[in-house]
Amino acid sequence: MERILFSEASPAHTAALPGGGAAQLSWARRGQGAELTIALPYAGAFGMGEKYNALNQKGRTAVNRVEEQFCFQGGHTYCPAPFFWTDSGFGLCVASDRESAFSFGKAITVTLPAGAEVVLFTGTPETMIREYQSLFGPVQLPPRWAFGPWISANRWNSQAQVQQLLEKLVSCGFPATVLVLEAWSDEATFYLWNGAKYTPMPGGQPLRYEDLDFTGSPWPDPRGMVEKLHAAGLHLVLWQVPVYKQQGPEETPNPQNELDRADAVRRGLCVRQAGGAPYTIPSGHWFAGSMLPDFTCPQAVSSWFAKRQYLLDMGVDGFKTDGGEFICDPGARFHDGSSGLEGVNRYARDYTRAYSRFLGPDRVLFSRAGWAGQHTVPIHWAGDQQSQNSELKSALTAGLSAALTGIPFWGFDIGGFAGPLPTLDLYRRATQLACFCPIMQWHSEPDGGQFRELMPGAQGNNERSPWNLAQANGAPEFVAEMRFWHLLRMQLLPYLWATAQASAQTGRPMMRPLVYDWPQDPRAVACGDEYLLGDALLVAPLLEENAETRPVYLPAGRWTGLFDGRACQGGREVLAGGGGKLPVFLREGFESPLSPGAYRA
Repeated sequence: MERILFSEASPAHTAALPGGGAAQLSWARRGQGAELTIALPYAGAFGMGEKYNALNQKGRTAVNRVEEQFCFQGGHTYCPAPFFWTDSGFGLCVASDRESAFSFGKAITVTLPAGAEVVLFTGTPETMIREYQSLFGPVQLPPRWAFGPWISANRWNSQAQVQQLLEKLVSCGFPATVLVLEAWSDEATFYLWNGAKYTPMPGGQPLRYEDLDFTGSPWPDPRGMVEKLHAAGLHLVLWQVPVYKQQGPEETPNPQNELDRADAVRRGLCVRQAGGAPYTIPSGHWFAGSMLPDFTCPQAVSSWFAKRQYLLDMGVDGFKTDGGEFICDPGARFHDGSSGLEGVNRYARDYTRAYSRFLGPDRVLFSRAGWAGQHTVPIHWAGDQQSQNSELKSALTAGLSAALTGIPFWGFDIGGFAGPLPTLDLYRRATQLACFCPIMQWHSEPDGGQFRELMPGAQGNNERSPWNLAQANGAPEFVAEMRFWHLLRMQLLPYLWATAQASAQTGRPMMRPLVYDWPQDPRAVACGDEYLLGDALLVAPLLEENAETRPVYLPAGRWTGLFDGRACQGGREVLAGGGGKLPVFLREGFESPLSPGAYRA
């Protein structure tokens, strides 16, 4: 690893590549910044954060800017990183939070912000990713229960519905270890239970659980509900958005929210404009008009989490930190002296890092947006996709590129989050894929669709639970089929936990595209839809509608089908799958995770 600050006095640099040859770097001033050109042999460029358009970025330009893009992300991303590496053993990170751009042509061109250092890496993919991770800190390990099945839906807005859900899990025989509630709060403060009565607290003073009267609330006994969830083996994760919300004219004014907003302005707890007025989210964006907590301000951090402490005290197990892509003005100003030029990207990391520190090691964070070093604030999910096959492919690509940027713990919404319900076949294949991902979770938008102006919304019950899919399609047998994959997930849990622990110790992602382990194999470099899950399993998801089999490239060695026991010699492509199962192969020298007692945790 080598840090370089290019200048007129040192306009060129040579980096030796591990397999022979060299990367020639040359620098030129461009306006307020610089342009770095890298001439080197390479067939693939990987990393760049969570990229939805392609795993191998050669032939593309990647702009490092945190952006909210509802569905069909394409070249946009919630979680970029100014870091790439090549199959030829060269890697580079721009050591700046400001926007940069990478064009991967015959040569690689990097557009740098003014005064930015670059960090060079050479070696194997594992070495380069580990050294990149070391710039920010070690991988943070979530608790063991985070690797069981997650269940989530925006429509659950009462304790009675949660009780019905618990009963449904039992009657259908489905295991689950995490329940995510989005529609739990007043959706103004995002820390008070909907319908709770209380005396509003001025001056930024926090409320305690004992200050809340739940008489008449759809959540009559939240603490008792959490205890019941824990007794059933479920851990509760609550939705968060980092705003001092500007309520709309159709909303009932929330006096506590208004007091919190006034306190944030008075004490300087919010992000500011250059002239000192509060920065607000521009029109046309999610939560337009809202102010943002400034997570570079210690007083703001202390105040923000003091109001949420009672949630941890009552047993809440984590937060789903949504949003964070809210800095749109380079003139925004932060407590630490930085501006929106850095904040456009760094705000997402400051936000999630603050929550991660608040939660500690025994709870979970589930985040959409992020920035360089996001491996230090797990867990990450792929954001919003429609229930379409093309979106399943882009979500897989996002997860694999995130892995090649050092993000080890990742998941996506099974069957898509938005629009009409997925077909049974899409849901089936997405469930199979999720069973062999670090995080397995189904989730859905509110009934009717919250983005009706952008796309046709679902009608009626939009829940992406297996039993709702079965009922909506008149296919009761589908419940048993999906139960198989949830039970299999629990069978895999010891293996997944052992793999997660190894990831935290070594920095090796849980999902590893083939190029990670076989960078000198051209077929592995070109393969964008297969991956190792840990060291033992090779997974090849089914991505086409009604696909039952697919070609699978097996790298060198011997491989055995996990489900059919078929032995195959590697270094070639085979047709695999069938029998209602996706292709999964066991690598020679490893015991099957499905063998009794193979992995103990």
